[in-house]
Amino acid sequence: MSRPLPIPSENRSENLDGETGSGPLSGEFSREQRHILLGIAHGAIVAFLEQRALADAEGLPASLPPILREPRGVFSTLYLNGQLRGCVGYAAAVAPLYRAVAETARAAAFEDSRFPPVTLEEVRAGAGAKAGAGAKPKPEAKPEPKPEAKPTAGSKAADRSVRSTRACLLRSGLEVSLSVLSPLFPVRPDAVEVGRHGLVVSLGGRRGLLLPQVPVEHGWDRETFLEQTCRKTGLPLDAWRRGATIEAFTAEVFGDEDV
Repeated sequence: MSRPLPIPSENRSENLDGETGSGPLSGEFSREQRHILLGIAHGAIVAFLEQRALADAEGLPASLPPILREPRGVFSTLYLNGQLRGCVGYAAAVAPLYRAVAETARAAAFEDSRFPPVTLEEVRAGAGAKAGAGAKPKPEAKPEPKPEAKPTAGSKAADRSVRSTRACLLRSGLEVSLSVLSPLFPVRPDAVEVGRHGLVVSLGGRRGLLLPQVPVEHGWDRETFLEQTCRKTGLPLDAWRRGATIEAFTAEVFGDEDV
C-alpha cells in the first residue's frame, strides 16, 4: 500500500554546509547493497516526478538484505550535472535504511529550502546538455530470458527495475550520494577526530549536525569543527565548552560514481 512522504520533522535536517563526497568500496555495505540503495533513491525521485505515491518497498526484491532493513540515519545528496542540487537527511535511526533512503532522496529533490524543487523539465534539459557535451550514457544491462514462472517481487526482474530506474536518471545528469550514519555516541571534545567523526551538538531544545566530510572540505581543525557545529545549531560558538551535549558518529559515504 502506498504511503505519502511524511511532513518534515525535527528528525530530518538539511545539510546546510553542502556536499558529501564519495569514497571507495569499503565498509559494511557490499557493492550490490550500494546498488540497491542508490536505485531506491533514484526510484523515489522518479515516482514523484511521475506523480506516483511513494510505496513502502517500491521496486524492492523480497530478499532485501537484513542490513538494509535495519533502522539507520542517512543523508541523501543530489547533484545535477556536477552541481549540488539538494541534501536532506535523518540524523537519527527513525526508519529502516531502505525507507529512510527513499524519503530523504525524495526530500532532497523536492523539499530542500535552499533550492527550487527538481522538475521533469530540468532533468530532461540536463539529459540534453549531457548528450550535447558528448557524454556516453551508461548502457543498460540486457534483459535476461523470462522464466516460465511469473516473476515474484524477489526475482531478478525486480532488481533490473531498480537498475533501469537509476540508469535513466544517471543519463539525465542527476546523481546521488548517500551518507549512512552509525549510531550516535558520546564523545569528549579532545577525542573528536576530524575526517572520521561527524558531530551533533544539542542544548536547550536546539540540535545541529555536521557530517564528517564538512571540516575536511573547509580545512577546519578540531576546535573550529566544534565551533561551527555549535553555529549550525544556533548556539554561541563556545557552547561546546559550556554544557552543550556533544555526540559523534561515523558515516559510510558512496555515490553513483563508486558503483
